[in-house]
Amino acid sequence: METQTIWNNFNDELYFFILKKVKNKDITNDIFQNTFLKIHKNLFTLEKEEKARAWIFQIARNEIVNYFNEESIYVEKLDINKENSLQEYQHICCFDKFINDLPDIYRQVIELSYIKGQKQKDSAKELGISLENVKARIKRAKAILKKKFNECCKYEFDKNGKLIGESNCSSCSSIIE
Repeated sequence: METQTIWNNFNDELYFFILKKVKNKDITNDIFQNTFLKIHKNLFTLEKEEKARAWIFQIARNEIVNYFNEESIYVEKLDINKENSLQEYQHICCFDKFINDLPDIYRQVIELSYIKGQKQKDSAKELGISLENVKARIKRAKAILKKKFNECCKYEFDKNGKLIGESNCSSCSSIIE
């Protein structure tokens, strides 16, 4: 099997697979390119052509993991002290308020793990708690935030628990001010 054949048969499917996982076109393009470079360089290791699809998608999954494991290079570090540090979330009604209103133990892990982009194990080390404790606090913080977004802003949640829809902040606009 040749690289061109793999490209012709799988490039669209592979691109959208990566895009679905990372949800960012620039990152998808980088990972997609790296995936095809590895496919080309390692094509001689493919023993059975009928297993090409599984082999290709495993390379893509590994590239996704590799990309995000190199956090210091690829994750944009945010300064939580800057007024606009949460720009990507500004469209979400009450986001800053709800984060700041979290109890300190929950706010700290959210800020370290999600806002600063720190790995959970590094957050655990910095806070002097176990990794399991960090995970539990994140889970509790998310539950609190979801409840507040639902009660105040009338957001809805999809089957994966992510915010969807438009906010209806008429009920909570007095909270922000």
